[in-house]
Amino acid sequence: MQHLKSFNYLPQECQQMQVICDRISRVYSDLLEETVKSLLQSLGKLNRPCLTAVEEKLLSVVELEYGREIIP
Repeated sequence: MQHLKSFNYLPQECQQMQVICDRISRVYSDLLEETVKSLLQSLGKLNRPCLTAVEEKLLSVVELEYGREIIP
């Protein structure tokens, strides 16, 4: 959270970023396909505190597809 403050985000924006990072972390694994890993890495590097509608849909699909398989 501390490093997010360097982007001058408001506290609520920092919380939104943390939620996005948590979602990505829950499904990210070396076992994922390269395309999926690249997508998640790209989403994790965004310099804004929210996802676009398309980005949100993509992350949701990855969570549905891989969430139960990867997380013990």
